[in-house]
Amino acid sequence: MTVRTLLPLLLALAPTLLGAQEVPAAPASPVTRFVLSPAAPVVAAGDTLRLTARAVDAAGNPVPTAAVRFQKAGGWFEGDVDSTGLVTSGSTGTLQVAVVALVPGARPYIERVDVRMVPGAAARIEVSPEVSTLVVGQRLTLVPAIFTALGDRRSEAPTWSSSAARVASVSKAGVLTAHAPGTATVTARAGTATWSRKVTVRPNDIASFEISPASTQARTGDVLRFTLTAKDRAGRPIEGLTPTWSFSPGEGAIGEDGAFVGYEAGSYTVTASLGVRTAEAAATLAPRDVRRPATVVGRLPRTAFNTTEVWLHPNGRNAYLGTTAGGDRFYALDISDPAKIAVTDSVVANTRIINDIMTTPDGKFLVFTREGASDRKNGIVICELGDPAHPKVIAEFTENVTSGVHSAFVYRQEKYGTHVYLTNDGTGAMHVIDITDPYHPKEASTWKTGNRPEAGRTLHDIDVQDGLAYLSNWNDGLVILDIGNGMAGGSPSKPVLVSQYKYDLNDMYRQVEASGGPGFIRGTHTAWRHNQYVFIADEVFPAEGVKGAKDAAAGRAYGRLQVIDVSDLKQPKSVAFYEPEFGGVHNIWVAGDTLYMGAYNAGFRAFDISGELRGDLRAQQREMVHVHTADMDGKVQNSAMTWGVVVRDGLAYVNDMYNGLWIVRMEPRRQERVLTP
Repeated sequence: MTVRTLLPLLLALAPTLLGAQEVPAAPASPVTRFVLSPAAPVVAAGDTLRLTARAVDAAGNPVPTAAVRFQKAGGWFEGDVDSTGLVTSGSTGTLQVAVVALVPGARPYIERVDVRMVPGAAARIEVSPEVSTLVVGQRLTLVPAIFTALGDRRSEAPTWSSSAARVASVSKAGVLTAHAPGTATVTARAGTATWSRKVTVRPNDIASFEISPASTQARTGDVLRFTLTAKDRAGRPIEGLTPTWSFSPGEGAIGEDGAFVGYEAGSYTVTASLGVRTAEAAATLAPRDVRRPATVVGRLPRTAFNTTEVWLHPNGRNAYLGTTAGGDRFYALDISDPAKIAVTDSVVANTRIINDIMTTPDGKFLVFTREGASDRKNGIVICELGDPAHPKVIAEFTENVTSGVHSAFVYRQEKYGTHVYLTNDGTGAMHVIDITDPYHPKEASTWKTGNRPEAGRTLHDIDVQDGLAYLSNWNDGLVILDIGNGMAGGSPSKPVLVSQYKYDLNDMYRQVEASGGPGFIRGTHTAWRHNQYVFIADEVFPAEGVKGAKDAAAGRAYGRLQVIDVSDLKQPKSVAFYEPEFGGVHNIWVAGDTLYMGAYNAGFRAFDISGELRGDLRAQQREMVHVHTADMDGKVQNSAMTWGVVVRDGLAYVNDMYNGLWIVRMEPRRQERVLTP
């Protein structure tokens, strides 16, 4: 189940959770408003806050028969509130709380209160660029980032100072200016957090100053690396300088390391400056020209339930397709002829959501997840695939994961055997289940982030490659664990933290809050390791749809895919991104130089990820194929809600929640026709 499909269930259960059912014939409540304390509640992430509410009538008098209760109504994954009004803030964001007055014989009176959950105290400061040497007359802007102990980003500016302002001064805005030869220590302070760096200023005795290469040709989206060489009057190189890089005209990006990427075809001038000295280089970019036609070669509509994960058997002839939103089964498919997909069997389970399906690498067994079981025995189920067209249930595992398993990844290591790495809906922990003997699964270990309250801890998805687990930890971003790689001494029975990349979800999606209100859904949803990058995608839905609208006009998905450079696994950094003009980003698949994506109501997309990646990938015209997976044959007619994709032998098996399975082939790029007289 996606986060979005959880909300209708929560809303449907709300009256029961509140302990009251609306009786149509009951009179209106004598309560007309609440006197809330605090009136504008604010709490630091990781802390608690007590809400109190006094029910009063139209005259402002207390209503003594009113029982007041509190219930969470939004901000589902960032915090919690109990019935007495105790708020637990697990992350930054907005927790929406329903305050309910229950008077015997009357309809409930309900108000909604927004609790702002803000970053805590400053714990550390990071500053870029990493400047060490300046020349007299040079000016450089220092860019600070202030973080709390939980890794949440604070928005205020630090206080800057210099130990020798006559050598190098720094303004309130962080502009560092070199005045005279010497050394100075530059310091930034925010609360009790400090950052300091020693800066050397040398005479501006630069005799020659040039950029290499002086000129170059490439395509839009190609990363061009420029370097600066400065020499003194004796011809000796001057090391350690930090120039300011810029370019014009057009759209693109250039980093502090001189890496330039242009988004539009044409000519660019790249400039490096050190004080009054500048040097220029030329770059000419041709169109990337990667757009290709697509053909739908196969189609399997589903109408009984919404569709979830698709997975292909290693033999390439069989596939499996899950269901959600009340779904209690997954389908076994014959895909040996993609144009004639056939259902060969189905496996029915006590569940309302089968979110994830995956086979063991040898194709002998299959694991699927359960959420929403009527007996609360969720967890995972294991099937035997002696006949891949007819899976047979042989075992299940529910211990400590009865609250539900959203995602699971099956991974085998010769040294350790075969394990399932799964998510726990209740605790946000990763559980590692040993299925080396698939008839008798057993837990090998558990792991969870230790720096955040459980109210804000959510683990949504797991990808495992080369003995490393890449966890999509929602509020905590990307977490990388050693589970057998050897770099940190980890194993399936003892996962070890390698690194984490956390980012400000509230700031990134502030436009979603502006359009749909606070308490919206946003978090790190999925991750995929490929070469030196990890691609992470966020799941984002507004808190409210378009008022007065219905069907496809009522709402949409949002989201961004980030490209995280993990060439240094202990220092992951975001270097590029892709954000659809319309729609979201959900599950992805990477094969070769192509990334395939289910973009929810934006359909199926594929784009070119060849070469080094920097900047805005959509603006670079890297998109190759777009198919809007909507027709009149699905459960929801003429609306796309593309979940994801699996790629095999040049075919993309695209699963759409509303429309079942599509099989798409990307055709060769059309060659430009040469017109002759």
